[in-house]
Amino acid sequence: MATENAGGGSVEYIQHHLTNLSVGQGFWQLNIDTLIFSFLLGGLILLVARKIGQGLRAETPGKLQNAVEGILEFVEGQVRDSFGGRAPNLIAPLALTILLWVWLMNFMDLIPIDLLPAVAHGLGVPHLKVVPTTDLNTPLAMALVVFLLSIFYNLKVKGLGGYIKMFLFHPFGKFFIPVNIVMTLIEELAKPISLGLRLFGNMFAGELVFMLIALLTLGATLSASLLIWFPLQVVLDLAWLIFHVLVISLQAFIFMVLTIVYLGMAHTDMDSH
Repeated sequence: MATENAGGGSVEYIQHHLTNLSVGQGFWQLNIDTLIFSFLLGGLILLVARKIGQGLRAETPGKLQNAVEGILEFVEGQVRDSFGGRAPNLIAPLALTILLWVWLMNFMDLIPIDLLPAVAHGLGVPHLKVVPTTDLNTPLAMALVVFLLSIFYNLKVKGLGGYIKMFLFHPFGKFFIPVNIVMTLIEELAKPISLGLRLFGNMFAGELVFMLIALLTLGATLSASLLIWFPLQVVLDLAWLIFHVLVISLQAFIFMVLTIVYLGMAHTDMDSH
């Protein structure tokens, strides 16, 4: 149990909370908790979208409809700023999905850190990580999808010849082709890696801070899962919670904006690139 690990020492407590519920080993390991929470949050987005779609009212929109329309206008503005002209139909829905899905996955970090693992332990589940974006597989998988879409649009817009020319003649011109190939390859591969690692690093660090606050507040010998609601814990968490709300929102925004920018770059010709 999480609290028993905490009693055994801070290292054991942290290691317990950083362990996924998984099956398989090595490359074929599946983190079940990451998949469950990711799909549940994705399903939540679909259910809310369906509810809003069924209740759309042009004359007297409700508060929820106004909020969603505001988010839609915000996302569309980001797409227009990057693409200039008319963007492909996929871009705005993709950007909106990324913004909402990443934000919801990040939001799971604001749930008291011992609450769901303690409930899971009571049901016989030994480990449970509830924040999908603190699992490196999630940000990198999303970044890989963006990378593959970038390659697709590069080939669609520039053609195979134009895409190859980008590697041969960018950024230093035709007299530095070997250097151009290396530099452009590094530039292209750095996009998905930095996109995924930025989100993972910030969320993982935030989760560690919550663990340290719990340990400092309750001590290694106390049951954090039973005392998580005590006022002292709430007071010490409050300042970090306020800051972390900004962090999770900013990380979702950055992931969305960089996705739009990378796909926008794929729609430019080689000279503009």
